[in-house]
Formats: sequence, C-alpha cells, structure tokens
Amino acid sequence: MIPAPFTKYVAEFFGTFWLVLGGCGTAVFAAKQVAEGDDKGTLVQIGVGYLGVALAFGLTVVTMAYALAHISGAHFNPAISLGAAVSGRLEWKDLPGYWIAQVAGGLLAGLAIWGIGQGKPGWHRTGNMAANGYGEHSPSHYTLAAVLITEILLTAFFLIVVLGATDGRSPKGFGPLAIGLSLTLIHLISIPISNTSVNPARSTAVAFFNGDGAPAQLWAFWVAPLVGGLIGGLIYPLFFEGGKFKYGSSSPEPEEAPVA
Repeated sequence: MIPAPFTKYVAEFFGTFWLVLGGCGTAVFAAKQVAEGDDKGTLVQIGVGYLGVALAFGLTVVTMAYALAHISGAHFNPAISLGAAVSGRLEWKDLPGYWIAQVAGGLLAGLAIWGIGQGKPGWHRTGNMAANGYGEHSPSHYTLAAVLITEILLTAFFLIVVLGATDGRSPKGFGPLAIGLSLTLIHLISIPISNTSVNPARSTAVAFFNGDGAPAQLWAFWVAPLVGGLIGGLIYPLFFEGGKFKYGSSSPEPEEAPVA
C-alpha cells in the first residue's frame, strides 16, 4: 500500500512514463516506415510521420490526464509543475518530488524504448531515440537561438492553456482535451525545429540513450522550457485571474488542478 502523500508522485511517475513511451516510442518505431508498393519493389512511405508523432504526444496527455489528474494534477512535465507552483496551483514543497518522479518515469520509458529497439536487426540507438537538438542535431538544422525562442514561447503558451483549461471557471471535463490538442499543435509547429521538447523530463528520458550530441545539448531543453513555464505561470494569474497568486494555498480541487 502506497502512503497517501506519495500517491501523487507515483501518478507523476506513471504519467511521464506513458508520455515518453507513447510519444517518443511513436517517433522511434512508427514515424518512418516503408514497404514495397508494387512488384517492382518500389518503396512506399507508410509511417505516421510528424502528424502521427504529434497526435501520439497529445493522446498520451489526454488519456493519462483523465486517468490521473484527480490524483496529482497530471503534470508529467517539470516546466508545468514549475508554472503551477508559480501560479499557486502547486505547493512549492511538492515541486522536488514532482520533478524527481517525472525524470525517473521518463528515464524508465527511455530504457524501455531502447530495450524494444534492440529487437530489430540492424537498429542502433545512436541518433535514433527521438532526442531534441539544435544546430546539426535539429531536424531542420535550426540555430540554438531559434530553438531557445521556440521552446520558451511554446512552453509559456502551453502553461497558459493548462492553467486556463483547468481554471474553476472553465467548462468542466474538457481540460484534458484542450491540453492534449494544445500539445499536438505544439509538436506540429516545432518538430522540425527542435524535435519538440517543452518538457525537460521528456528530453532527459532519451538524451543519454541517444548520444550523438544530445547529452551535451540537454541543458537547452531544461533552461528554455523552465523559463517558458515560469513566464506562463506568471502571465495567467496576472492577466486572467486579477493578479491573484494563490501562494500558500492547499492543493486545488481536481477540476482546477493543472493538467499536462
């Protein structure tokens, strides 16, 4: 039996595991697939591509948010947890536990993806673990500056969506859908730019398995999402809640819990 105070950390662990397994797993195993299209051996692309990967990340959030938001708020992302703490939706004393659980869950999912990949002859982890990157490690070779700006902006807007969709005044029951669709849109925008992080736990989960420069660039995918999370966590209460930062408040009711 898990002690009640720790159930929220366990929920964050499982939710982040699912996000990385579903999102990064789709990118690794299903994004690029080819098959022979005719008797001449013509190869046809049958993989899910960028759209499929974007949907996979969105679906992981939707499914686990409905499953676990009533327990932990379903952050699954250190940047969301930081924004929630800044806005008063999460007590600061819980933040370290959330971060540890999220990173641990992500790393275990990264290990699972690596282990599954070993089952395909000729598959190599290096450069094939859906890692984030800039410069030569960006899918379309975007610069560090472009990647930082993108990650900060998208994470900040993600926080605004998260806090707004889970505000007590918003339509009940639709928060996970709005947030999952928002994450899908974020991936459609930024997969070519940075392979989309907006989540330090997701980036950490695969960087060390991927190698190929990803560990050295991981700092950018902690700094930029956390800065974006901080900005979004300040903007929503300042402009849309009349400047009411709920510091020191107890954990919010489930319908108000930030979900991401």
